[in-house]
This record gives sequence, structure tokens and C-alpha cells, in this order.
Amino acid sequence: MTVVRTRRSPARRLPALACALVMLASCGGSSNTPLGTLVVTLSDTSGDFASYRVQIDSIALTNTNGTVWTLHPWVSGVSELADLAALTDGSELLVADAVPSGTYKSATITLDYLSASVWVNLNGQAVAASVVNLKGTAPTTSSVTVTFDPSNQLTITSSKSSRLAVDIDLAASNSIDTSGSTPKVTVHPYAVMRPAPADASSMRARGLLVIVESASNDYISNTRPLTDQSSAVGAVTVSTDANTYFNVDGTAYTGASGLAAMAALTTNAPVAAYGTLGDLSGITPGFHATAVYAGTSLETLSDHVTGVVSARSGNTLTVHGAHLFQRLGAACAAYPDAFYNNATVTIGSATTVSQDGVMASGLTPASISVGQQLDVSGQCSVDSAGNLSLDAATCMVGGTPTPCQARLASSRIWGTLSSATPGSAVLDVLTIGNFAPAGFNFAGTGTPVANPAAYAVNTGTLDESGVAASTLLAVDGLVSPFGAAPPDFNATAIALGSATEQRLVVEWVNGGATAPFTSANTSGLVVDLSNASLGSVHHIVTVPGTLDLTRPGTYDLKLLPTSPPFTIVGAAQADLRLSIGSITLTSGISVFHSASAFAGALSSTLNGTNKIYRLVAVGQLNAAANTFVASRISVALYE
Repeated sequence: MTVVRTRRSPARRLPALACALVMLASCGGSSNTPLGTLVVTLSDTSGDFASYRVQIDSIALTNTNGTVWTLHPWVSGVSELADLAALTDGSELLVADAVPSGTYKSATITLDYLSASVWVNLNGQAVAASVVNLKGTAPTTSSVTVTFDPSNQLTITSSKSSRLAVDIDLAASNSIDTSGSTPKVTVHPYAVMRPAPADASSMRARGLLVIVESASNDYISNTRPLTDQSSAVGAVTVSTDANTYFNVDGTAYTGASGLAAMAALTTNAPVAAYGTLGDLSGITPGFHATAVYAGTSLETLSDHVTGVVSARSGNTLTVHGAHLFQRLGAACAAYPDAFYNNATVTIGSATTVSQDGVMASGLTPASISVGQQLDVSGQCSVDSAGNLSLDAATCMVGGTPTPCQARLASSRIWGTLSSATPGSAVLDVLTIGNFAPAGFNFAGTGTPVANPAAYAVNTGTLDESGVAASTLLAVDGLVSPFGAAPPDFNATAIALGSATEQRLVVEWVNGGATAPFTSANTSGLVVDLSNASLGSVHHIVTVPGTLDLTRPGTYDLKLLPTSPPFTIVGAAQADLRLSIGSITLTSGISVFHSASAFAGALSSTLNGTNKIYRLVAVGQLNAAANTFVASRISVALYE
């Protein structure tokens, strides 16, 4: 096998303008090699984690002729730190790299667990877990090879862009044991990678600004993904329109005025666009932005903490599930990205407050209340006991005192409906920002104080009066200003729990099972609930964020009338992701996009030798028909 690596210098040492304005082909590889652009996007399938931080050591492609091509920045030995749990609600544009034209049959991602930090949601708190492999020892690195569907291999075309979608399936990769004093997570890495078109999935494209092209309403940036503070890999053209929201140096704009504000920024200013992938027909991939954040609205000379406010006393906030992103050169944690169960944040009267995605006026520090999802900038410090604090009263930029920024993000609450009238509803809340209400102190929120068992929601034009009591709902919006409740929450969107994505998880123990299904064919799979190796995990979960399996929307398969067949019949066929394998199989994990190919792989792989470890299906339960319609099915085998 011939191993080929790019001949370019590490991209992080190249001037941003060089890689952006010149075709990507000129940024690497031989000038005689036809090149296309590979856009790699990263997502995860949720697994009840508050934080799941690992290093991505490399991503490499294998051509049908056996040639291996390692993508940037990993070819230079750079690792990318990823908090996979933070990718549940949207993907990350990981890299846009020049790759030789050709057909690729597989991809390999190497994950480094040597310094992994894993936190589980437990009783309203984020609790640090110990991490072991299937042998019960500390995991090191794991290389996960994924073989593409033979009918849908990755094709790189000269002067065009292609997408590789990488999904780290946390639900299939991990088993959580909370029976001891410290939660234990057993790691068995499982990933699904597949060629995919640009679609409507939400995504972030983070990078460095190169140039604003006002005439075409777009800008060019170089990719700097996740929490990377040094790389700049591959150009992306980000298009905007009259409805695009901008937050530039703490000031909100829409449309052309926001693009004009960006034009005043210096080259290499940090920028992050939220939206969807766009045109992939050219060498530089396109991205359509619904919201753009740039300059000091991102990480520059300030530290940032994101999380959900769990308590407030005066100008002191407790931010729960706190992700710290440090400014370059800060030393509050060993890595630029760190996670804490709680952070103490001090705001001041001068703290600038804005609402993500909305040109809201009249927002002040009093707008920040318990339950609010928040991104706040300031200066971090950690005391001798390891407690994180952030001074967000006054920020220093270039030695000049400048108001710090607090951005209010849309918050999600899950709850069951107690009652509703046009314009209002009362919920019994299950989670706020994926944490149980037990992790919150509502003192000071209003008169009377907010009560999660009788949470008053302003539904506006969203009339829930016709919905039956006890119905599970997912509600997005903002909490009311501190001291102003009730209502406690102002909804912008409401969805029935039965209409949201659900996750079916089954685990086998004692070394696994060779015959886990009573039937497995193109019509669907039926779990054998009498199998002697079936473990204690065999449930369907709707509400993310806790391990409480008694909550509404959760079903134990053994308590349903019969074991429900999970089927792809009725699922969106264009989005099928059906996979089976393990990191020790010769073919690794094999991905299929049709029921017939998947059924054939199940039959040949579960041949009496290989044993199943964990099954994860993502879709929706049809309780009336007792079927689970899934577009994603992962069959993880024991190593």
C-alpha cells in the first residue's frame, strides 16, 4: 500500500489570504495532480452527556487503489480538541481540504482518549466520569475505519467540492454505569462516515476573515474549526442576504449593514457563521449564513463561558454546564476548551446584552434570569479548589476598558402540559437546557418565584389549548427578565414530543449475543427480548439530558405489548444511515443506504462468531402501530 501525504507546509503557517483567494489546488499537493475540495462536517448522535471532550488525531481516506491521503491539519501532527456533546443540535464544518481526484472506499478517524474529559447528566448536575475501555483499563487511541457503501463511495472531482459527513455515535460508543460513587463510562468507539450532499442540517462554519465581497453579499473565510486557535485550513465562501443576522464587535445588524461592519474588521478577525452548506459545484465550497458573529463577539481578547444560568443573586450568576473557551494566551485550564459543572460569572451595569439571531432592543443585564442559555465574555480565573469564575463586568481590549458582552441564546425546556389557554400554558418541567430542575435555584425570578412543577409559559400566537393534558412538549424561547416572572418563559417554538427525534438503545452483556434478533430482514429488525445476554438497557428515549428512565416519553421495550420492529419503511430514504461493525473487523464499520444491502450485511456478519454489543436507532415510535421508524441504525459489535 502506498501512503501519500500532502507536500504543503502546515496550513496554520500560511497567510490566510493565500489559501483563500487562490484555488485550493495551489495551497498543496503537486501542481500536476488534479485536486478537488473535500468538505468534512462533524456531528454526533447524543448519548446523555453534558460534555464529551476527546482529541481527533487524524482523518485519512483510502482510495480504491489503496493510496491513503491524510487530511489537514492532521498531516502535520496537529490534533483537534472536540466536545462531541456540544454537537448534538448542529454540525461543525471541520475542514475544507484539497484532495486528489479519485474514488475513495473508506475513511479512518483516530480518536485520542488519553486526556479525555467526560461528564454525564445526573440528577440535575454534570458529574465527571471515569473512562475505561471494554477491558476495564484506561483507553488510549482508537482508529475507527468506516467502509463506504459500494453503491455510494466518496468521489472527489477536479475543481469541485464534495462532502464527507462524520457522525460520532456517542450512544453506540458508550455505556454509562451510575451505580457507584463515580459514574463510569465504558468506551467502544463507533462512527458513521458517508458521502453526503449539501442539505438543510444546521451547521457552524468557524474561521478567520479574509475578505468581504459586498457586491455579491458574501465573504471568504479560512476554516478554523471547533476550538482551534492556530490552524487555517481551506477557504469557504459564506453568502448572506437581507435577513442574515450579524453581531459584530457586540453590535447587532441585519443584511447589508452587517456585511459593511464586517468589512471594517481586519484580515484574520475571527468569524463564525451559522446556517447550512451551500453550493458545492466549485473548488471553493459555499455556505449560506442565517447568523454571523465576528470580532470581539467571538474569542479574541476575552474569555467566553457558555451554559445555562442556574441561579442569580444580584449581579452574580451561576452558569450551569459551563463551557470555557479561553482567549489565546490565557491559562485558566490545561486546554483552551474546558468544562465545569458550574461557573461563577459577575456582570455589571455596563455589560452589553444582545439576543442571538434577533434585533432586540431594550436588553439590559436585568434580562438575564434563571434558565437562560448564555454566552458571556470576560476574564477567567480559577481558584485553588478548581472553581471557575468569569469577570464580565468590564473587559479590557488593547488596554482600554470596554463593556463585556452577554449573548442570550434560545433555550429549550421539556415538560408535560398541565393546562393551556390561547396565549399561555403551564408545564411540569422535566429539563431546562438538558438539566433536571433540581440543578436550579429560582429565587428572585419573580413574584411568585418560578416553579418548575407549574412553569408559566407565554405561548403568544402558539395556541396549545387544544393539546391534551400530560402531553410531552419541547419548547424553545427565552426566560423572562430577572424579577419579572410570571410568565416564566416566552416561547418562540413548540413541538410535540412525539414529533421529535427519539433514540432506541439496546445493550447486550456477558460478551454479547450472536443471535440478538428474532427477525432481521428488509421489513425491519425485531429484538429478541428473551435473549440471555440482553442487558438492562433496552429503552426508547425522547427527552435528552438525564438518565432518568421513568420520565414521560421514555419506553422500556419489555413493557410494550410486544418487541416493536424497528424499520426504515416510512423513513426518509435519502437520509438512511445503516451501519454494522466494530474497530476490529477487517472492514471496520460498514455503512449502507438501502434496506436490502443492510439486511444482507446483518446476515453475513452475525454469522455465529461476531457478537452484538449495542444497538442504536434514531427515529420515531409509532405507539399505535407499535413500530419504530428509523432513518439511522447502528449495530455495534464487540471488539
